[in-house]
Amino acid sequence: MRIAFIGDIVGRPGRKIVRDKLKEFKKEFKLDFVIANGENASHGFGLTFKNAEELFKVGIDLFTGGNHSFDKKADIHALFATKRVLRPDNYPLGVPGSGVKIVEIQGEKLAVVNLMGMYAMPHVENSFNWATALIQKLHEEGIKNIFIDFHGEATSEKRIMMMMFKNKVSAICGTHTHIGTDDLEVVDGTCYVSDVGLTGCRDNVIGMDECMPIYRATTGLNGHFKVPNACKSIFQFIVMEFQEGKTIEAFKVKSYCNIQDPIITKALFD
Repeated sequence: MRIAFIGDIVGRPGRKIVRDKLKEFKKEFKLDFVIANGENASHGFGLTFKNAEELFKVGIDLFTGGNHSFDKKADIHALFATKRVLRPDNYPLGVPGSGVKIVEIQGEKLAVVNLMGMYAMPHVENSFNWATALIQKLHEEGIKNIFIDFHGEATSEKRIMMMMFKNKVSAICGTHTHIGTDDLEVVDGTCYVSDVGLTGCRDNVIGMDECMPIYRATTGLNGHFKVPNACKSIFQFIVMEFQEGKTIEAFKVKSYCNIQDPIITKALFD
C-alpha cells in the first residue's frame, strides 16, 4: 500500500494549495490513502466541519490532530462522529474522540495512530507508555501496518519514540512545530521524520502573520496569531510504501506556489 501524510495544514492558504494540487499528486504518486494533520486548518486553530468536508472532497481520507483539536468546540463532536477525524489517543480517559483508526487498503489493514508529546503541551498520559501498550495490542490483533503521527514540541521526544519502536511500526512522522526537518530516514523498516513541516504560508512565522509573533517576542505580551489571506505557500508531505508492516520506500515532496515542479527528497535507508 502507498500512503501519504501531509503535515499541519494551516488556515486558508494551506487549504487552497491542497485543493489546487492534491488530486494531481494522488495520480502522480499512485496514492492509496491520504492522511493529514488538520488541527490548524481553520483560521490556524482547530478544524471546522465545513473545512473538513472541503478537504475530504479533494482527496484527504483521514485527519489527525493535536493540542488544537478541541479549539472549534461547536464542530468537534460532529467531526468525531464521521470517524474520519482523530485526536491524540493519549488524552486522559473520558475525553471525547479516539486516536486510532483501522482501515483496509488493498486487502491489508492499516492502523493510523495519533499521539501527543508531553513537553510544553496540554496534559496527556505518558506518550511512551501509552504507545507501548497500544502497539502491543495492535500486534496481538494481527495488524502489521502501523502509522503514527506524533504531535510534539520536542524533537528529543520524537527521537525517543523512534528508538523505542523502530522495527515495530511502519512509520513515525512528527508534526506540531510547522518547521520541516531534514532527517527523513528508514531504519529497520520504520520510516521516520521529526517534523513534516506545515502546508500553508511560508513567508512569515510558522504560517502566521509575523506582526504578532514579533510583538510577543519583543514584549513578552500575548496576542492573537492570524493567518494571512495571501502569501507565498508550500505543500509538504511524505509518501510511504508499506509492505508486510515495513516501509520499503519513502520520500518527501515539497511543492511551492508559482513553481511548477515539486522538489522530491528520498529517504535515507539504514
